[in-house]
Amino acid sequence: MKSIVSRIDEWGLKEPNRQAYDYLGQTYTYGQLKTYSDALAKYLQNMNLAAKAPIVVFGGQSFEMLVAFLGCVKAGHAYIPIDDSSPKERVQLIVEIAKPAACITISELDLTLDSLIITNEELTSLMTSNDCQYETTLSVKQEEDFYIIFTSGTTGVPKGVRISHDNLVSFCNWMLQDFALPTGVTCLAQPPYSFDLSVMNLYPTLLLGGKLVAMPKEISMDFKQLFAKLPTLKIKEWVSTPSFVELCMLDPNFNAQNLPDLTYLLFCGEELTHATADKLKQRFPQAQIYNTYGPTEATVAVTVVRLDEQIMQSYTRLPIGKAKEDTRVILLDENEQEVGLNQAGEITIIGPSVSAGYLNNPEKTAASFKQIAGQWAYKTGDLGQYDENGQLLYKGRLDFQIKLHGYRIELEDVDHHLAAVSVINQAIAIPKYDKDHKVSQLLAYVVVKETQNKDVNQLTKEIKDELNQTMMAYMMPQRFIYVDSLPLTQNGKIDRKKLMAEVNGSC
Repeated sequence: MKSIVSRIDEWGLKEPNRQAYDYLGQTYTYGQLKTYSDALAKYLQNMNLAAKAPIVVFGGQSFEMLVAFLGCVKAGHAYIPIDDSSPKERVQLIVEIAKPAACITISELDLTLDSLIITNEELTSLMTSNDCQYETTLSVKQEEDFYIIFTSGTTGVPKGVRISHDNLVSFCNWMLQDFALPTGVTCLAQPPYSFDLSVMNLYPTLLLGGKLVAMPKEISMDFKQLFAKLPTLKIKEWVSTPSFVELCMLDPNFNAQNLPDLTYLLFCGEELTHATADKLKQRFPQAQIYNTYGPTEATVAVTVVRLDEQIMQSYTRLPIGKAKEDTRVILLDENEQEVGLNQAGEITIIGPSVSAGYLNNPEKTAASFKQIAGQWAYKTGDLGQYDENGQLLYKGRLDFQIKLHGYRIELEDVDHHLAAVSVINQAIAIPKYDKDHKVSQLLAYVVVKETQNKDVNQLTKEIKDELNQTMMAYMMPQRFIYVDSLPLTQNGKIDRKKLMAEVNGSC
């Protein structure tokens, strides 16, 4: 595959009426996707933007988001997806870091930016344009950035992960070869486009001439609407975090009787537990269930295991599989030497899907990326172990980064936002794990300023209201515990490990 965009456009040329996207019953075709993205590319090229500078795309899960993504790439610019539920402060920080050439606002953005704004009205107007002949030689190719996704950072400042065209080609080739997905597959599109798990449904589906069925957050976050929608889904492939499918299984109608075509279930973003996999096999006995693993920095996922009966019977904690053919996953000790069989080490990924690093952040790039035997590699901060079957086992985080409901959260990032709250003197975020070694809850230990004499409920409401202005919703602690002081280490730092041991009953 030399060009992802060209392969997608072939469907628009060969079968322009083939359905590509379904947004709550409103369908769009490959012909429309090609024509509209071509027109946007032409428009962007005529604007004489800074060469190769990225473009922010702000919105939800509408069809226009796909048009914007492909239009940017065709014009020669990487796109930066930002979900329209993001706090203003986060959007502002991303724009300051990325220095985008323009911002395409599919949803209304109530923020004054220096960047050139292209509104949804302008984009809609372009969709009726017949001027679609853009300069194809300028399109994103090879090692040029295709998209940039911003993740949580340890100091409250997000990091922009650069994914090139060839990084994405490596991922898509693997998906098309190893997952047995059929041509024309219909796939659920539930994760927001600012979450790289969405790439697992987006590009493989479009390359296969399939249809994406969008489930916007106003449905997925509302039990009543979600449970009404689930039995009506006519999909063959499911892509989500384990947490989201666990939520869906609260509805007894989420089963093979109501979704008879659903035969591929793909999971990434957090640990898939044996209990969840067991329930899925009972609900969808004919389905193929894939457990995958990978960080944003290595393009969505790099290992996979299909959960057949042998795997299910052999493991109480499910493995995360084996690396894709073009990639090596090695485990390093604290001296950066490879560890032996059944020994734990830091999961380090070497291969063509590894990002070039963080956008405009050489210090963070140098800390996490390096050359190993002449190849570019990423040190994940995850602890892993290989067993006798060659299966990679996930053993937890080396640092204080966690996964909660599929989202990667830096505990230090939560600390940063807590510390900025006006009534808080000191605070620290502590994860609580369940019996399956999975984070079930995020707690905040808080020391309030002496002037606060409010009751706990009122205090918590005020803190949450203030945090909602600066913090992504998925980072919000579920419980606030008020204490007079926080334990300190010998170096005078807040002793997070001690609090974690108290919360979880062990060190």
